Amino acid sequence: MGVEFAAERRLLSEEEFAPVVSSHYPELAALSHEDLVGLARWLRGQHARARDIIRGRRRVHRGKAEARGTAGETASDRGLTEKKQVFARGLKRVNARLAVLRAEAKREAATAALREALARRQAAAPHHPDAGATPAAGASQKASPRRRGIITGGRVGSVSQAGRNAQAARDARG
Repeated sequence: MGVEFAAERRLLSEEEFAPVVSSHYPELAALSHEDLVGLARWLRGQHARARDIIRGRRRVHRGKAEARGTAGETASDRGLTEKKQVFARGLKRVNARLAVLRAEAKREAATAALREALARRQAAAPHHPDAGATPAAGASQKASPRRRGIITGGRVGSVSQAGRNAQAARDARG
């Protein structure tokens, strides 16, 4: 389910919102590979930071850790969880775009390699000369190494017929 820009704007500060906006299309398609890698690194860091804060707050709430002296330690995790999800969705979009760029580069490299191989093959002299016309009828056939069928033609259907005969005998008895 998509989240509207207004919801993201409400959850994020101004410094956080600007990179997240650039993780949406069509701005995402205009970014270079280096910018995408930097944006993915920043989103991953923000997601990890939110995750660590949530984890710390939950430990404080369970009593496994001491509060760090801030009032936010006792606050609800809901807003921070939603913020973490915004970063995760942005990272997913950026990673998908990076995968598309990687696939395009891979496809271009493979196409170039195939074209070079074709050019080399067309430029090379034939390795084997043409055999020319063959005499008479050509090579003789080899006998097939496969075994003949196990069941002979006379036995085909005999098992079924035996079953029918046995059933008829039982029916006649009564």
